[in-house]
Amino acid sequence: MESNKIRQAFLDFFESKGHVIVPSAPMVVKGDPTLMFTNAGMNQFKDIFLGNAPRKYPRAADTQKCLRVSGKHNDLEEVGHDTYHHTMFEMLGNWSYGDYFKKEAIEWAWELLHDVYKLPAERMYATVFEGSEEDGVPFDQEAYDYWKQFLPEDHIIRGNKHDNFWEMGETGPCGPCSEIHFDLRDEAEIALKPGREMVNMSHPQVNEIWNLVFMQFNRKANGSLEELPARNVDTGMGFERLCMILQGKKSYYDTDVFQPSI
Repeated sequence: MESNKIRQAFLDFFESKGHVIVPSAPMVVKGDPTLMFTNAGMNQFKDIFLGNAPRKYPRAADTQKCLRVSGKHNDLEEVGHDTYHHTMFEMLGNWSYGDYFKKEAIEWAWELLHDVYKLPAERMYATVFEGSEEDGVPFDQEAYDYWKQFLPEDHIIRGNKHDNFWEMGETGPCGPCSEIHFDLRDEAEIALKPGREMVNMSHPQVNEIWNLVFMQFNRKANGSLEELPARNVDTGMGFERLCMILQGKKSYYDTDVFQPSI
């Protein structure tokens, strides 16, 4: 599937689920001292999540151009060392502002990947937050139970605070997340070592493709967490990673996103 069709299929899918399709925000952030550049699709909606601005619609979707050089999880040091990190990237995302939450976010992610893009279930893995005693946040049993409707339990992995608690920066909206990983390795490699043992191990063919963030908290300057005015959903799927998988490539740079320029 061509990259333009992959992108459009994402937007069409979420439009069919009642989402307003919004344009990509500028990559240079305006009016936010905590970020210099847009590093995630949710940046333009930060004030809505915090309750500082009225929501124009209950749910939205877009494709956002981002840079890895801002915020808490920028991965900039990874660029240039592998086939799946680059400085500028495109993030496909869907959001709910106090509307739907974990159930719909997980069900729709599965429907799009498995039923629309036709990705095989046996190569997919989901992670859920194991909890943090330090922050007083429990194991995400709710997300775990929803994933059991689609994946066997050995394909659902408990992740730590580094991997499964998303934060935009040192302060601001944050919450537990559920990542979806895909195993692109050859059958022979999979037979030697199952995919669940390769998740979040920096293997070039076992990649996180989509992160479903359940935005429940605001990280204050003193490091404490406070509940947000409403429970929100913020997801981000790597466009280039998705293209690599759907086009059967082993590198971003072999997809039609990059090949015409190369």
